[in-house]
Amino acid sequence: MTLQEQIIDSGKADTYGLTPGAALAEPEIDQEQRYRASAYGLLAALLRAPAEQDLLDHLLQLAPLETDLDDDLSIAMKALAQAATTADPELLKDEYQLLFIGLGKGEVVPYGSWHLTGFLMEQPLSDLRDALKLLGLERSGDTHEPEDHVAALCEVMAVLINDAASLDQQKEFFKNHMQAWVSQFMADLANAESAAFYKSVARFGSAFIELDKAYMAMQT
Repeated sequence: MTLQEQIIDSGKADTYGLTPGAALAEPEIDQEQRYRASAYGLLAALLRAPAEQDLLDHLLQLAPLETDLDDDLSIAMKALAQAATTADPELLKDEYQLLFIGLGKGEVVPYGSWHLTGFLMEQPLSDLRDALKLLGLERSGDTHEPEDHVAALCEVMAVLINDAASLDQQKEFFKNHMQAWVSQFMADLANAESAAFYKSVARFGSAFIELDKAYMAMQT
């Protein structure tokens, strides 16, 4: 099984809390696009909540992966699988709490508005909500987190790719709502004092985001 197939098999279909405002078509997409969507979906699953055993079991499928590839993403995926082999879901709850929630604020802030303005619930969140409305996406009633959470944004990218949105739409969403801060968020997470398992998540996120930025830049 190739690295791309492994990532596709490890992707999660759960949602962060964004739901279609109307029924969306489910067009066929090629293997390359399935890979991109599944990688974004996997990132969303890893960042929206503490990783539970079912998600760790998905990651364990990557552990026996043998490949001669030594690119950043291949190395990061193998490191993520290795981290999953020793991860304890109960300890991950504590790690997630310290990193992203804390007492008032976690060690790493996962919201775009904070990274762009230094405050939560600012203009970038309003702009994002306008963009989501145009895409036919809305926050479900039982979700209380702002939509500019990094997991929600990764999920939107997965939705756009899976629904065969044009590359221009994908580029525009990424540029307007993710490009200016997501790489720095991943770097902050990788260097966070409380991060153990999530260091491997950050490494995977950084490698994939850089690869996908290059991919979108090369497409015309």
